[in-house]
Amino acid sequence: MTDAPTTDAQMTDENRTPEESSAANRPGDTQPGERDDAPLNDAEADGPAKKSLFKKPVFWIVLIVLVAAIAIGGTLYYLHSRQFESTDDAFVDAHIVRLAAQEAGTLTSIADLDNRHVKAGTLLAVIEPTGQVDRLDEAQANVDQAREQYRQQLAQIDAAQAQRQQALSEAQVPIAAAQKAAQDLQRYQNLARLDPNAVSGQQLDAARKEARQTAAQAAAARSQIDSAAAAVTVARKQADVAQATISARQAAAAATQTNINNLRLTAPIAGQVVNRQVNIGSYVAPGSQLMAIIPETMWITANFKETQLEHMRVGQPVDISIDAFPGVAFKGRVDSFQQGAGQAFAVLPPQNATGNYVKVVQRVPVRITFDVKNGPDPRKYPIGPGMSAIPTVKVR
Repeated sequence: MTDAPTTDAQMTDENRTPEESSAANRPGDTQPGERDDAPLNDAEADGPAKKSLFKKPVFWIVLIVLVAAIAIGGTLYYLHSRQFESTDDAFVDAHIVRLAAQEAGTLTSIADLDNRHVKAGTLLAVIEPTGQVDRLDEAQANVDQAREQYRQQLAQIDAAQAQRQQALSEAQVPIAAAQKAAQDLQRYQNLARLDPNAVSGQQLDAARKEARQTAAQAAAARSQIDSAAAAVTVARKQADVAQATISARQAAAAATQTNINNLRLTAPIAGQVVNRQVNIGSYVAPGSQLMAIIPETMWITANFKETQLEHMRVGQPVDISIDAFPGVAFKGRVDSFQQGAGQAFAVLPPQNATGNYVKVVQRVPVRITFDVKNGPDPRKYPIGPGMSAIPTVKVR
């Protein structure tokens, strides 16, 4: 039989030495007839196996340092934050003065001082005097009339005193005659008891008659004195009435003058004029609000939770941040605490004794004054009531 043709690969293998054959059959080497670009498995592609991240010491060192930093930072933050109590339920507050008309009339003048600072006593508005000046003249005339009547009463007192003095002078004679007649009658009666023949009955009767007549005249004179004294008393009472009339009419004149003064509205305090609601020619009635004045003295009303008041005391320092000026660090002091939660003063306070009760942490208003010695002066900034603020009280 004819042998099959021998291939080049077989001839090559036959001609190799045993060492070359073993080297050619090693794993990873390309065998005859195999392609050099055959795909490799994953282990062969990635090369040597990588070490896990959790087995690396550097990872655990970084993790421990990071946890320690967070724990220390959290502890320091807690120790620092527990020294302060803060709330965003706070605002600038002040006692706003609202100016209102006290008399009815038309405005004839009003100062153009919107959003301007004024001093106490600055004229702000004038109301037209509708008949007030005439009423003041009439009241002053009534005062003058009452004074004239009082002077007349004083003159009547002098006249009554003169009449009383004249009555006293005129009564001296009849009183003296009555005393003499009474003494004579007494002597005659004594003589008649000692010796009936010493005094005649006719003499005794004449003495009795004389005593009676002079006694009547003396009584009449005394009546004249009492009448004159009563006239003096009446004159003095009438003078008192006239003086009281003067006082009453002076009070009426003063009231009219007050009404006239009320026609001129002046600033009762120093502050900024705001919220003007009228102009020249506007008719105003008593009680009509014309404008308002923001005083120079302002404070912060902070509504803290009742659970925040445990360590809060009067006089503690406060850092104040006002939303309008976040970059300005205002300083303050705790001034006072309201004795009662805000809900207790509501128009319709809650009645916890009725219905279902749900406990809610209440808020208590705390007044904080600005400390201009240690911080900026709020009067130098356009700050007014109602502006939001965030006070932070150092309680420890």
